[in-house]
Amino acid sequence: MAWKNLTQNSLTDALASHHSALEELDAVHDIINWKQIEKSLSSLYQGTRGAPSYPPLMLFKILILQAWYGLSDPAMEKQLARDLMFRRFIDLSLSETVPDHSTLWRFRQLLQEKELLEPLLAKINDQLEQASLIVTHGSISIIDATIIEAKNARPKKNKPGDSSQDKDAAYTTKAGSDGHKKTTFGYKLHANTDEDGFIKALEFTPANVHDSQVFDELLTGREEQVYADSAHASKKNNDALGDKNQILERAYRNKPLTEMQKQNNRRKSKIRSTVERTFGLMKLHQGLAKARYMGLARNKTRAQLIAMSHNIKCGLNIFKDMVKLQDSYA
Repeated sequence: MAWKNLTQNSLTDALASHHSALEELDAVHDIINWKQIEKSLSSLYQGTRGAPSYPPLMLFKILILQAWYGLSDPAMEKQLARDLMFRRFIDLSLSETVPDHSTLWRFRQLLQEKELLEPLLAKINDQLEQASLIVTHGSISIIDATIIEAKNARPKKNKPGDSSQDKDAAYTTKAGSDGHKKTTFGYKLHANTDEDGFIKALEFTPANVHDSQVFDELLTGREEQVYADSAHASKKNNDALGDKNQILERAYRNKPLTEMQKQNNRRKSKIRSTVERTFGLMKLHQGLAKARYMGLARNKTRAQLIAMSHNIKCGLNIFKDMVKLQDSYA
């Protein structure tokens, strides 16, 4: 299957009036080398039969926009049809039709089946590092997990009489900020962020998986210090991390924390709060609080795309601040 040639602007594009609002996402192209991303997608749609398809890079950019703005597939299709800024970002001429929602669904599934999401997250982070937006040398890792409610969380039955609950999700109980315990049916997103909130690695599990069970998988091996809450405190982790260990200390029965340990925990918590802020932004602005699909694999794919868009957005904000600072010195 060949790719559509969408590189030529039409007369319609030339006649369209321009506005600075259309350029709001242009700076993304200054921090991301899309040609390198395109190489990772070059193996897709290599068949010779069938009608020409949309270029994989264009579809990937659409998924990034979709995750950035927290849109469903049908909502994304509508937005592409009426938003000039979106078309500009993905290089789609006004004379061309937009990919429909089923095309976006199939492409996301293809990325999942080909296991390209994790390498793509690494490539985007490499791009941000090359642009001096992510600092890896001497960086820290902040590890935590957040609960995501399942799409079908209530134990209802469908017409055939079978349970309509998400079979891959599970129950978990956690104390809320008000001190009351809250039970949620869903998943957990486990993430490793740096001090600026960039997501370096993630894992996606049913909600009943304890945070400590995926701790090792989240480490990069290049961090100078590792911060995590007391759920990750154990002799195994203490011995493995050595001087890097900044995990909050835990109180045990008949062995409360000393005043010094409490002070150390407060100091560590100020740094560790970065990951909580990252989760909060992803839930508030990108819809991560609730799963959009049924099944662990599809929701993990969504979380990976949200992580990529979050990192690009963070990088873009830092880049704009750098440009402003440079302009002030000029």
